[in-house]
Amino acid sequence: SAIAALIGSGRKRILECLVIGPGPEVITPCGGCRQKLREFAADDLPIHLCGPNGLHRTVTLGQLLPLSFGPRHFGQP
Repeated sequence: SAIAALIGSGRKRILECLVIGPGPEVITPCGGCRQKLREFAADDLPIHLCGPNGLHRTVTLGQLLPLSFGPRHFGQP
């Protein structure tokens, strides 16, 4: 929903992402969210993986989705 609202408001790129899970384990974006992130963000997008007590870890979109198909395959940055 947040990504759709961002794009609907006229913005074209996601600059940072925060994922919050319910417990102590590290939660990453689901498949649908990963695809949407890949369509609207660069490989260096920071993704902050958090739980109720704060930040667990930060990864980049490129680390989360190595060798993924995305905008650069269409000549977009």
